[in-house]
Amino acid sequence: MLEELIVKPGEVANLAGRDTRDTLGLPGKPEGNERLKELLAELSDYQARLWAEDRRSVLLILQGLDASGKDGAIRKVFTGVNPQGCRVVSFGVPSETELEHDFLWRIHANCPTRGEIGIFNRSHYEDVVTVGVMELAPEDVWRPRIGRIREFEATLTQEGTTIIKCYFHISKEEQKQRLEARLDKPEKRWKFNPRDLEVRRRWDRFIAAYEEALTATSTKAAPWYVIPADRKWVRNVAVASLLVETLRRLDPHYPQPQFAEVAID
Repeated sequence: MLEELIVKPGEVANLAGRDTRDTLGLPGKPEGNERLKELLAELSDYQARLWAEDRRSVLLILQGLDASGKDGAIRKVFTGVNPQGCRVVSFGVPSETELEHDFLWRIHANCPTRGEIGIFNRSHYEDVVTVGVMELAPEDVWRPRIGRIREFEATLTQEGTTIIKCYFHISKEEQKQRLEARLDKPEKRWKFNPRDLEVRRRWDRFIAAYEEALTATSTKAAPWYVIPADRKWVRNVAVASLLVETLRRLDPHYPQPQFAEVAID
C-alpha cells in the first residue's frame, strides 16, 4: 500500500494522475477502522520504546490545502500515545520575531528532541508554496529555498531524525463540501477563514506549486507520500501505517537497567 503513495526521488509527483478517493486496497470503512485500531496499538508501543530509548526522533510533516484534514489526522492517529513523547507544532503566519530570522529558524527550533515524535501541521513548505502562489515574496527569494530545504532535511536525517512527509491530496469538490460544513456547523464555524476562499480561487496555481515542490524535494532520505484525502478513514490508515512501518524499521528498544538487582524494603 505504502509503495504506491511515494513520490520516487527523481520522478514527478503526478498529482493529476493520483486518485483522491483511492481506498488503497482496503475493503471499506469498517475494515479500515479495525485496521486503524491495530495500528494505533502498535504505534503506542513503539512510541513508548522510542521515548525510553532517547536516541533518535521522528518528524511527521503534514501538508495540504485548506480542509484537507491535517487537524483530523492528528486527532485520530495520535489517540492513546504518551503526550510526554509526542509534540504537535502548527505553523501559521510568521510573527514579527520570526520574520527577523531566516525562514528555517522557527522550524529548526521546533524540531523533535531525541526520543520524541514531532508533528508539524504545515511547515517550511509554506515558505515556498504559499509564499510563491500568494506572491508574498519575489521568486528570487522563495525559489532558492527549495535547495536549502533539501540540505536542511538531509542534516536532520544525518543527526538521527527520521522524516515522514505527507501531502494530503484532496479534490476541489471535497474541499468545497468541507468548507461549507464549517459554515453550517456552529462548532466548526470558528475554523472558517475568508482567506480560504482566496486560496481556493488560486486552486490550480497551488496544485502546480505543490507538484513542483514535492517533485523537487522528495529525496531518498526524506521522501514525500501523497495521501488520498477525500476519505478520512483512508487518510488515517495511511498515516498510521507510515508511522508504524517507520518505527518497525527503527526498532527502538527499552534501555537496559544501569544497576544490579535491588531489594526494596
